[in-house]
Amino acid sequence: MALIVMKFGGTSVGDIERIQNVAKRVKSEVDAGNQIAVVVSAMSGVTNQLVDYVTSVTPLYDTREYDVVVSSGEQVTSGLLALALQDLGIMARSWMGWQLPIQTDDAHGKARITGIDSEEILKRLNSGEVAVVPGFQGLSPNNRITTLGRGGSDTSAVALAAALNADRCDIYTDVDGVYTTDPRIVAKAKKLDRITFEEMLEMASLGAKVLQTRSVEVAMKHGVRLQVRSSFSDEPGTLVVNEDEIVEQELISGIAYSRDEAKITLVAVSDQPGVAALIFGPLAEAAVNVDMIVQNVSDDGKSTDMTFTVTMGDLDRALEIVKAHAKDFGYKEILSDADVAKISVIGVGMRSHAGVAQRMFQALADKGINIQVISTSEIKVND
Repeated sequence: MALIVMKFGGTSVGDIERIQNVAKRVKSEVDAGNQIAVVVSAMSGVTNQLVDYVTSVTPLYDTREYDVVVSSGEQVTSGLLALALQDLGIMARSWMGWQLPIQTDDAHGKARITGIDSEEILKRLNSGEVAVVPGFQGLSPNNRITTLGRGGSDTSAVALAAALNADRCDIYTDVDGVYTTDPRIVAKAKKLDRITFEEMLEMASLGAKVLQTRSVEVAMKHGVRLQVRSSFSDEPGTLVVNEDEIVEQELISGIAYSRDEAKITLVAVSDQPGVAALIFGPLAEAAVNVDMIVQNVSDDGKSTDMTFTVTMGDLDRALEIVKAHAKDFGYKEILSDADVAKISVIGVGMRSHAGVAQRMFQALADKGINIQVISTSEIKVND
C-alpha cells in the first residue's frame, strides 16, 4: 500500500463530467489499496473570472480581500469532487486550507507555505478516507486566507506530499509528461521517461509550463518523487527524480522558451561598490522578480551599464521603482524593451561536455537572431 498525493489542474476538472472522470481515476487508486489525498485547482477559467470580478470593483484592491475571492474557485472544485467520490461509494471529505491548516506567511497573492499540520488528515487517511484539498490557498499568521500565486496548486500538492511523507506526488494535467521542448512548436519533441529535479527546476523557471517552479523547489528540498501524467489517458508519465536515479544522462534534456520577458538597461550607472544592492534591493522589497543580470563598462570607461530582465507583468512597476530610487545610485538614461524572448538549453550532461553554448549561438546566428543577454550555469545556457 502506498500513500499518494494526486493533483488535478484546471483543465482536468474543467466541468462536471471531467470531475466525475477524476473521481473514477481516484477510485481506481483506492481500489488498488492505496491511501489517497487529492489536491485540486479551480475549474478551467474560473480563477480568471474571479480576478476580473475583483478588478471590476476596484483596480487598487486590498490583496487580503482579493485572496478571499480568488481562493473560492478551488473550494468549489474540492466540494464537487468529494461529492463525486461519495457517489461512487468512496469515503471522502473536503478540507479547506484553513482547516488543516496550511500555514503561510502574510504575502497575500503570492504567499509561501511555512508549515502544514498533517496529524488529523493522516488519521482520516489511515481510516480509509480520501482527503480532497483545495490547492492555491492557505492561512496567514493573522488568520486571513492567503493564495500562493498562479500555479500555486502544484506547490500545495508537493508541500502536502512532503508533510504526509507520501510515496509519490502525481501531477495530472492536459499533457502526458515532460517533453524535450514544446511539442506544439517542434514536431520532433520527445517525451522524457525521467528528468532530474535540477533540470525540471531550470525548465520550469525558464518557461516550461508543465510544473510550477516553486513546486519543483519544494520537491527537490524534501525529496518528493514527482510524476507528471495526463488526466485523459493511462499512459505512463515522466518521473522527476534525483540525479542518481538516472543511469545514463543525456547531454541535453530540453529546450525551454519564454515570451513573457522584458529588458531594462540603466545607462552610465556609477561604478562603485554597493550600487547593485541599491538598484535591486527596492525591486526585491516590491516582490519584483529579476532574472538575468548583465553588467558592462560604459563608453566613458568610468561608469557601467546595468541590464536585467523581468516578466512583462512587472515591467511598468520595475520602471517606476527604479526611477523612484534614481537619486540613490544615479544613471544617465533608462531603456526598456518588451520585444524580447528567452531561449534556454538545459541538461546536467553539460557539466562534462564542452561546446554546447557554441552550437546554440551558431544555430541562432544561422537564423539571423541577435543575442542581447547571455547567462549560464553548470546545466543551462540562456539567451
